[in-house]
Amino acid sequence: MESSPFHGDLDRPPAPPPCAVETPRGEPSPTSQIWSSSLAMKASPAVSVFGAKAADSSTRRWISPLLFLMVIPLSFTLLYRTTTPAVLFPPASLRVELGPPVAVQRPVDSAVASDPLPSSSPRPVQNGPESQDVRLERVLRAAATRDNTVILTSLNAFWSTPGSVLDLFLESFRVGNGTSELLNHLVIVAVDDKAYERCLAVHDHCFDLKTEGVDFSGEKVFNTPEYLDMMWARLDFLRVVLEKGYNFIFSDVDIMWFRNPLPFFYPDGDFQISCDNFLGDPTDLKNWPNNGFNYVKSNNRSIEFYKYWYSSRARYPGVHEQNVLNIIKYHQHVREIGVRIRFLNTKHFGGFCEPSRDLNKVCTMHANCCIGLQRKISDLRAMLDDWKKFMSLPPDIKILSHYSWSVPQSCRLPPGLGSDKEKNHHL
Repeated sequence: MESSPFHGDLDRPPAPPPCAVETPRGEPSPTSQIWSSSLAMKASPAVSVFGAKAADSSTRRWISPLLFLMVIPLSFTLLYRTTTPAVLFPPASLRVELGPPVAVQRPVDSAVASDPLPSSSPRPVQNGPESQDVRLERVLRAAATRDNTVILTSLNAFWSTPGSVLDLFLESFRVGNGTSELLNHLVIVAVDDKAYERCLAVHDHCFDLKTEGVDFSGEKVFNTPEYLDMMWARLDFLRVVLEKGYNFIFSDVDIMWFRNPLPFFYPDGDFQISCDNFLGDPTDLKNWPNNGFNYVKSNNRSIEFYKYWYSSRARYPGVHEQNVLNIIKYHQHVREIGVRIRFLNTKHFGGFCEPSRDLNKVCTMHANCCIGLQRKISDLRAMLDDWKKFMSLPPDIKILSHYSWSVPQSCRLPPGLGSDKEKNHHL
């Protein structure tokens, strides 16, 4: 064994005792010398004078124990070194220092796999599942633009099955003019487990919104109590998003996206909303809004407006949140809040109620004024086909073209159904 640089001669085997040292042939060993001395003492006159028998007896008494004591340590030393493996001291840089565990954070995008924890290291402590608020913050942060804007849509199981409205909604982003990259900022808010599972299968940013004691998975017929609960829950959720500091564009899932809408929003508006019927002035409160599409900036005015809007449900029980908006937009308290409401032009943000006629200017088209999921799906597919045909035209033909929509077809309202706008303006 080599001696350790940290321990000097401690690693060297101890020198064997004198009795174990082999002597060259012809030379007397220390033991034979001792016995020779004893014999000499018997024959020496001096020994006889001083008492030879006493000296001989004394020598025998101490020599035997001394030899026994010298042989035993040597035997144990040889036995230990033959049965114990040699252990090299590690360099100081590799030594394990005992102490409290330190969590080392690695870059998320690191290509180097982390080293496995030693078996003696404590396992990371699991604090249980994330709270809903923590999950929401994480999803919003991942999807937000540089100015903290996200695109939101809500979804239940009824609307999320393969081949249903969700697939058409996502396809519109992919075939739209400059809209595919917007999918990176879209958060799908799933209100039941099946919708959440479907979202995870087709999209990157999904949030499962749980509402205690409420099942939002089935079809919710317009203006039924279950439908109203879902709409009011959605409104309160949007208020939470604003309070977290995020601007948002909210879009119903039955809206097709054909162009990026951001350049067409008003720079001075806090709350901007699409219309079933646009009268030409974006500040005119008489415009008939449709809450299926809106753009809201996060600030104190918009947050207070959403709080007041939601609290107004108690004053108007059983009334759709959109119809409540049509009432409170004239309230003095809304004016005191100072929120700047702007109504979006149907030239850019159209729907079946009032279509956007120019495909060179359209941003979104909504399957409003339509009852029944299958009718919506049929006309939304036809709308996507119309758009694809338009986009396949040469650029000069597109500009001069008077190409128009072939829809609505299945979504044509029965006679008399659209006469009462207050009741039927958002279907």
